[in-house]
Amino acid sequence: MEKIKINTEFIKLDQLLKYANAVEGGGMAKNVILDGMVKVNGEVVLQRGKKLRDGDIVKYNNEEYIISTEEK
Repeated sequence: MEKIKINTEFIKLDQLLKYANAVEGGGMAKNVILDGMVKVNGEVVLQRGKKLRDGDIVKYNNEEYIISTEEK
């Protein structure tokens, strides 16, 4: 599981996929989310603007990413 550190209150799902280099760009992020290929905390999410906060776990393409804020 890869820890993704953010210094804001939240990060949007499509931005996270780009930030973590899980996808090549915004268009690809949109497509994999809308195709139901991304899970957040174990559930398929189809909203690319879904706000992810500290402790959320994203799974895509057999990789897991956990969101972490700087305060911890």
